[in-house]
Amino acid sequence: MARIVVALGGNAIIRPKQRGTYDEQYHNIRNTCVQIASMIERGYEVVLTHGNGPQVGNILIQNEEAAALVPPMPLDVCGAQSQGLLGYLIQQALACEFRSRGIQRSVVALVTQVLVSLDDPAFSNPTKPIGPFFNQERARRLVVEKGYVMKEDAGRGWRRVVPSPDPIGIIEKDIINRLLEAGVTVIAAGGGGIPVIDEGAHLRGVEAVIDKDLAGERLAEDVGASLFLMLTDVQKVYVNWGKPSQTALDCITVDEARRLQNEGHFKPGSMGPKVEAACRFVENTGGKAVIAALEDALEALDGNAGTHITPRAKNGT
Repeated sequence: MARIVVALGGNAIIRPKQRGTYDEQYHNIRNTCVQIASMIERGYEVVLTHGNGPQVGNILIQNEEAAALVPPMPLDVCGAQSQGLLGYLIQQALACEFRSRGIQRSVVALVTQVLVSLDDPAFSNPTKPIGPFFNQERARRLVVEKGYVMKEDAGRGWRRVVPSPDPIGIIEKDIINRLLEAGVTVIAAGGGGIPVIDEGAHLRGVEAVIDKDLAGERLAEDVGASLFLMLTDVQKVYVNWGKPSQTALDCITVDEARRLQNEGHFKPGSMGPKVEAACRFVENTGGKAVIAALEDALEALDGNAGTHITPRAKNGT
């Protein structure tokens, strides 16, 4: 049975122009789980991971608005809250889909910690915007009162920015692998996982956000996956995006992907992290990575949709 990691993008949970109500999110997740169940019926062993941007952002807004009534929680705890929220929805929806198809398989969502290092350069250069927008006066107070790093965001106001360090390893990888060996479908490392540092005697959560695709790649390595499938809101990876010469990529080697990456085709705020995650997975495992639209997931597994990034040719060409 082929083991694959499927990374669900934000469109699997909240669609454009939706507010993100419970009913909206659960409906979208139920539709996504139809495809996941079909993968399992085809004989794939699936490990799921997912984004959490809007959800953790909403939790941070709730923190801010209710600060006078309820003590606000630190960012790592908010990340854990969003993991539990979305993990529960995916777990319930997928279990219901299994039951309707007569699939005898358990599903578990695991609140997952991901190891990072304080020596990571990201901690000296925070870049990841999170939470609500503030006016300049409030932003200045947050810098003084809480030590936040605040940056103006495209004329829309000021937002807090935090480090986005590289994931080193999945803390719960052993239990994840034991669950997989027991035939359980696992949801893990949601939203990039909870960033923690190793202080010897214990682990400590830190105020940071790990990129969900890079954490998904780390998860894929740690569970021994042969394929890493990232599902997003575009059908393929493109070069010259938004230009008359825009071209879709069907199947490229990791060396070709690195060359295009170095030429600046994949922007940091959009396709850049996905291509980087795909290249790391292929280079480190010799497996294959696929970036495809959510609705094309099954066709992408068959090789008929998405962008496939493969190992370099054996002769080096």
